[in-house]
Amino acid sequence: MDRLKWPSFFKCRGKEKVTASSENFHVGENDENQDRGNWSKKSDYLLSMVGYAVGLGNVWRFPYLTYTNGGGAFLIPYAIMLALAGLPLFFLECSLGQFASLGPVSVWKILPMFQGVGITMVLISIFVTIYYNVIIAYSIYYLFASFQSELPWANCSSWSDKNCSRSRIVTGCKVSTGTGDMIVNISWVHANNLTCLNGSEITQPGQLPSEQYWDKVALQRSSGLDDTGVIVWYLALCLLLAWLIVGAALFKGIKSSGKVVYFTALFPYVVLLILLIRGATLEGASKGISYYIGTQSNFTKLREAEVWKDAATQIFYSLSVAWGGLVALSSYNKFNNNCYSDAIVVCLTNCLTSVFAGFAIFSILGHMAHISGQEVSQVVKSGFDLAFIAYPEALAQLPGGPFWSILFFFMLLTLGLDSQFASIETITTTIQDLFPKAMKKMRIPITLGCCLILFLLGLVCVTQAGIYWVHLIDHFCAGWGILIVAILEIVGVIWIYGGNRFIEDIEMMIGAKRWIFWLWWRACWFVITPILLSAIFVWSLVQFQRPDYANIPYPDWGVALGWCMIIFCIIWIPIMAVIKIAQAEGNILQRIISCCRPASNWGPYLEKHRGDRYKDMADPAKEIDHEIPTISGTRKPESDVAF
Repeated sequence: MDRLKWPSFFKCRGKEKVTASSENFHVGENDENQDRGNWSKKSDYLLSMVGYAVGLGNVWRFPYLTYTNGGGAFLIPYAIMLALAGLPLFFLECSLGQFASLGPVSVWKILPMFQGVGITMVLISIFVTIYYNVIIAYSIYYLFASFQSELPWANCSSWSDKNCSRSRIVTGCKVSTGTGDMIVNISWVHANNLTCLNGSEITQPGQLPSEQYWDKVALQRSSGLDDTGVIVWYLALCLLLAWLIVGAALFKGIKSSGKVVYFTALFPYVVLLILLIRGATLEGASKGISYYIGTQSNFTKLREAEVWKDAATQIFYSLSVAWGGLVALSSYNKFNNNCYSDAIVVCLTNCLTSVFAGFAIFSILGHMAHISGQEVSQVVKSGFDLAFIAYPEALAQLPGGPFWSILFFFMLLTLGLDSQFASIETITTTIQDLFPKAMKKMRIPITLGCCLILFLLGLVCVTQAGIYWVHLIDHFCAGWGILIVAILEIVGVIWIYGGNRFIEDIEMMIGAKRWIFWLWWRACWFVITPILLSAIFVWSLVQFQRPDYANIPYPDWGVALGWCMIIFCIIWIPIMAVIKIAQAEGNILQRIISCCRPASNWGPYLEKHRGDRYKDMADPAKEIDHEIPTISGTRKPESDVAF
């Protein structure tokens, strides 16, 4: 009987080198790497990276965090955390992918025992792509709903209930009866044809038309996670359309997606500028901006640890580090691309976009507060509440509301799409590295197959309980798993593989630098960044709260399922470590030591870039019999130590 053929990260057997052919349209004639292909232009890569890093969180989370954490004062810890945590990790991942020209799983030839970290990256990306495209589907639905003479959520309609109101509603009052005055429910008053005593009314805030439209029409939201209901057919069609767009943009890999991002990455800036100009001309705009980053800034907030934690967390998630996408996208760079300047440009662009988006958001929210006679603090929201309730409500009250609504939701669509492109490219890059022959011949079927499977898995998120599933996956999979991956990534590459050795690898790409150039990076990589990430991780565990949505708690089985999802993602880290140790030779100590050394085929992908340091490395395009070197391995380890 034939032996089982395991993927390369389990067992390595010999294979022929993959060469470019006319069938492999992922590779261009002028590409440096004729096995994997390269970006057609430097701008394709930069816009793809900007599109990946700049996402929905820049619009619907950062402005709210800035407002709640002291306004303009929040920019101080935000900038510091960018320098100490965000940029060092971003530069590390870009350098790692570009140096080896490998995706997030195969790149761990640098440290075979940590290959499970790469698998965890991909699995988390899979979970995130499932619900992220559902959010894109919400945007598509609202985009289509905006093509009307009057926005459907502009006023309470047949779909609303008695609580639908932009003003406070009376729920009870004091009435005079034969036995004296008493406080009763307003429905009892009406049923008995009584009249409330003057000034005795008891009121509560009504539900905005946009809020009821979101719950009752767009989502058809059920009572909880355990009340699944039916698939909301129009959301399912929007989800299908979202996946068709993603599949069409990626059918030629980076060669096609690299062109689409010229629109999807740049268009949001045009819309934000238009919304800012429009918002700045409205009454009350200055009040909104002053709450965001002006005279209402509170520098005493800097004394609170929560503010610094929020800044570090926002930077970490906003830059999309530890998801695998940065490694995947950078792996298609030419070897001598200046990944250092790329990291600086993309990180600064991402952060400035967040600040810029806040002006566009708060100028219009300030106008909404002005015309409703409320404070800005009463109308500002975050996340779904901002994107699908507060901002649509504000747009509905503008002259020409449908036009502004179309612009806004088209912007959300493009913001989400280019982030989704990179996430799917992470998955297909992993498949390409593991099965290069199959990917060369069947890229289109494999890419479309991935989209189809993920669409089917996402159908549970467009049921009447779908929003609860979206929050559940986001709460668990996009949280601790990413922090664990980031900590292990920096420990593995810098502390075990060796920070000095890694710096020498980078200098092979961008040229030698003076020692003072690396002083800051060494301080961050070796000490500051891992300490900060560990502190955020511990804080997140201590502050853990059961997930809920709209004050509806999740059932025990839902919370247990959330834990199972994240455990399924991270369990591969110890599993792969055990597999690698079992495959190594010698006693247990020798096996562990050998697993903590680079594989014999670790290094630059192309022979012309290997130089003297990697002249004896095996061909990375081939799967070899012993991926993990033994103590007396084929290449003598360099004498570099971690510190």
